[in-house]
Amino acid sequence: MDEEIRRFIEEDLGSGDVTTNSTVPEDHLSLAEIFAKEDGILAGQPFAKKAFHVLDEGIRYEEIKEDGAPVKRGDLVARIQGRTRAILSGERVALNLLQRLSGIATVTKKFVDATGNTGVKILDTRKTSPGLRVMEKYAVRMGGGHNHRLNLSEMALIKENHIAVAGSLKEAVKRVRTASNVFIEVEVKNMNELRDAIEEGVDRIMLDNWAVEDIAQAVSFVQKRIPIEVSGNMTLERTQRISPMGIDFISVGAITHSFKSLDLSLLIKGGDT
Repeated sequence: MDEEIRRFIEEDLGSGDVTTNSTVPEDHLSLAEIFAKEDGILAGQPFAKKAFHVLDEGIRYEEIKEDGAPVKRGDLVARIQGRTRAILSGERVALNLLQRLSGIATVTKKFVDATGNTGVKILDTRKTSPGLRVMEKYAVRMGGGHNHRLNLSEMALIKENHIAVAGSLKEAVKRVRTASNVFIEVEVKNMNELRDAIEEGVDRIMLDNWAVEDIAQAVSFVQKRIPIEVSGNMTLERTQRISPMGIDFISVGAITHSFKSLDLSLLIKGGDT
């Protein structure tokens, strides 16, 4: 992700940090600290560190809290030492990444906790920010979640529109198998399609927006022959309710598209000329 972070810095700098370059001597050195302003799960330290190193490789970035660790309001997260200009010019990009990824890790952990001791795995989706998918999926892992496919080439996920074009679920599966030997997951919308998917021996079944009683019927019918993933407008309450039903995965788009960034702040603690 080095080049992406370099582009983020270039985007923010424009032709130069006029405020910092006007007020801070070039050789001025500072100690700065990043601390949490609310409780959550930390994620993004390597990316924040890189943001400062793009500006000055001599910056010393000390991780006080590791990614995946819980933080409380007031906790010291990182300590930065080096040229003040690089610290202040890199601050916004570093914090943007840390806050965003920590927000994803925090909400992911809430969904993981909502599954209790059922063994159900929380999956992310491809509903990520363009250009940030690798980072955001990393944050999901830091929150205890698991990654679904990173991109369209990793596996086949046959959905309603694919089935409509192919003419049937079975024909869609046949076409994928003719073209590739990838893992195949099929989204089914009723019990008839569920039976077809089982007959075709697909690798995973997705129940999207199924009612709770219908999920129970599907689980009873499948009898653990094929792993079941449930998705669709997932909330913490719904996750708690369906996790003990015998399913294997719950995919949650909200953890990467509707999260709240974790509030973090950077303050200069000391400096010299």
